[in-house]
Amino acid sequence: MTITIYGIKSCSTMKKAFTKLDEVGINYDFHDYKKQGIDKETVQHWVDELGIDKVLNKRGTTWRKLDDSQKQAADASVDSAIDLLVGNTSMIKRPIIEGQLEDKNQGQSLLLCGYDEGVFDTTFQ
Repeated sequence: MTITIYGIKSCSTMKKAFTKLDEVGINYDFHDYKKQGIDKETVQHWVDELGIDKVLNKRGTTWRKLDDSQKQAADASVDSAIDLLVGNTSMIKRPIIEGQLEDKNQGQSLLLCGYDEGVFDTTFQ
C-alpha cells in the first residue's frame, strides 16, 4: 500500500485524516504543499479526475481574499483556476490522498479529496 497525503500540516481537517490513517495502520508519505509547493501537472491531474468544483475550496479565507477579477477568471476558465491553485495552495481542498491500495482493490489507483470519515472507513478498513 503506497499512498501520499497532500495538504498543510497545521490544518484541522488534515489532523483528522492523519489520526484516522494512523488508527487503521495505513503508512503514508506526507506532501506539505505549503513548504514543498505543488506542480501544475499534479493539480491538472486532480482536476481532470475529480473536477474543479471538488478540488477548489471556495469556502476558505484565501478564496474570499481574492479580488473579484481573480474569482471571475477562475470561474470562467479551469486553466486560470489551476494557476490560482498552484500559486495559492491554501485553496486546494484538503486532504488529497493519492496512491495504490494493493490489498484492498487489486492495485487500482486511489484518489480522494476532502475528509469524510465514512469514505475513509470504507476505503481503508
